Amino acid sequence: MGSNGRHIAVLTGDLVGSTGFATADVTRAFTALERIAREMDGWHRAPVHFTRQRGDGWQVVFARPRLALRSALAFRAALRAEDEAFDARQSVAEGAGPDPATLTGALNDQVGPMFTASGQGLDAMKSARGIDARLFFQSEAQCGERQTGAVYVLADHVSRGWTTAQAEAILPLFEPEHEPTYSHIAERLGKSRQAVTKAVRAAGWPAVFLALKLIEAGDAEAPH
Repeated sequence: MGSNGRHIAVLTGDLVGSTGFATADVTRAFTALERIAREMDGWHRAPVHFTRQRGDGWQVVFARPRLALRSALAFRAALRAEDEAFDARQSVAEGAGPDPATLTGALNDQVGPMFTASGQGLDAMKSARGIDARLFFQSEAQCGERQTGAVYVLADHVSRGWTTAQAEAILPLFEPEHEPTYSHIAERLGKSRQAVTKAVRAAGWPAVFLALKLIEAGDAEAPH
């Protein structure tokens, strides 16, 4: 696991097409990202240290790396729920690193291998010719990297078309341990249960949910 002794995942993201957004729109996008990141602190049982970088980018660190894809998709859903024009590229690197619970403040000063690899993965996506990839995964261990990477590619394809209504309906469902009922979501959104059910199905959530459960069950929590 390396000298740092902790298995983590680092996610680096940036907004797609942000140069064409008004300053107020970028602010709205980051408010949505920060809101769901605060919820992720509970999912990962440690701060994710949401840190804005380079104007339209951000970085987080996950103490529970098996929830990284769930978290990346939740970031996308949060953006789409705010505005259907919002989207992001996100690169995840998994491997040895510092315990997120011991970190303080922002991540701008973190220069470990996973932080570097995650940023490099994002740069590679942005510079790739003829390939519009927006979710990327790499693992220090390499074991299972291709399979997990393939799931990221397919998850990107499924989630790329989420509408605002679909994203609003599924966003509460990403919480890994206390999934709300459709009735509760409908009440929260001020919509009918039938409308929520329709949106959840149209978003492909039943398949996404099953894929997340399978990929998460296949990787036990790593010890400190």
